[in-house]
Amino acid sequence: MKAALMQLADSLGFALCRIAPAGRPPHAAEFRRWLDEGCAGEMEWMARNADRRTDPDAVLPGVKSIVVLALNYWQGAEPNPAQGRVARYAWNLDYHDFIVPKLQQIEAFLEAHGGTQRGYADTGPVLERDFAALAGIGWQGKSTLLVSPKLGKWFFLAEVLTTLELEPDEPLPDRCGTCTRCIAACPTHAITAPHRLDARLCLAYQTIENKGPIPEELRPLLGGRVYGCDECAAACPWNRFAQVSHEAAFMARDAVKMSLREWLALDEEQFRTLFRGSPIKRIKRRGFLRNVCVALGNTGTAADLPALEIAANDPEPLIAEHACWALQQIRHRA
Repeated sequence: MKAALMQLADSLGFALCRIAPAGRPPHAAEFRRWLDEGCAGEMEWMARNADRRTDPDAVLPGVKSIVVLALNYWQGAEPNPAQGRVARYAWNLDYHDFIVPKLQQIEAFLEAHGGTQRGYADTGPVLERDFAALAGIGWQGKSTLLVSPKLGKWFFLAEVLTTLELEPDEPLPDRCGTCTRCIAACPTHAITAPHRLDARLCLAYQTIENKGPIPEELRPLLGGRVYGCDECAAACPWNRFAQVSHEAAFMARDAVKMSLREWLALDEEQFRTLFRGSPIKRIKRRGFLRNVCVALGNTGTAADLPALEIAANDPEPLIAEHACWALQQIRHRA
C-alpha cells in the first residue's frame, strides 16, 4: 500500500512523499516559548490553536501516521529585477488552491484502504516542518525553513493525517554544518539565532501578515519588495541542486512583471481582476499598494512623484499615508 501511495503522489506531481509517525512534534515546547515571547506578532490564530498544533491527536483522533508531501515550485531565472519584487511562490496561482485537489486524491486512496484522513496545505493546525523533518523530506535549516538535498528550499509542504499505521521513513541528518549564509542574508536580522525567527522583523510578515502600517524603521529595508521575501531561502547553497518545476501553474504571470507605477494606478476592480487566483489577492488592494508605495519610496525617482501624489489622496488611509512617506523619501534623495 505504501508503494502504491508513493506512486500516486508521483503521478500527481509531488516531488517527494514520505511518512512521519504522528506523535508530539519535536519542537512543541520551543513553539510555545516562541508564542509567549510575542514572536508571532499579530498572527493570533497561531496561539488560539496552539494545543492542537502540538498534538496531532487533537486534530484527528486516532491518528497514527502523517503523509508529508513536497511540491517543487522553482522556476529558474527571476523576472526583471528592476520591477517590484514578488516572492517566488506567489508568481502565479495560489498554491493552496492548486494543492488541495491533489490532497483529496491522496485522501480518497487512503480512505479506500480503511483510513480516516484530514489533509492540509499550510491551512491547518500542524507544525508541518517538524513532521516533514521527521519524515526525511529535509532538515530544518538555520533560517527555520526546511532544506531538501534534492529541491533546495523551493518547495511547498502539504500533509495528510491518517488513522492508518504506515511504515515511517527515516529522518535526514542536519547538513547545514557551520554555514550561516541564510542568517547573514536577512535584511532585517529577523533570524535572531540559528533556528530562531522573530516574525515581527521578517519582511514576509510585514508585507503579508501585517494588516496595518509598516514600521517606519523597517520601510527602507524593504527595498523593492512588494510581497514576501526570498533572501534567506535564496542564500542557501543547497539550492544548487534545485531543478525547474514542470508545473506551468508556477510560472511567472504577466501581473508580477509590471512596473511599480503600473501597480500603483490599480483601482479595486483592476486589482481583483489582475490577481484573481493569486496569493497576492489575500492582502487586498490596500495592503498591496501600501507595499508598492514603500518600494517606490526606496527605489523611485522624480518621475514617480506624480503617481505618488495621486496615491497620497487615495480614499484608503493606509495607502495615502505610505504614499506620503514615499514622496518624502524621493524628495529627500533629490
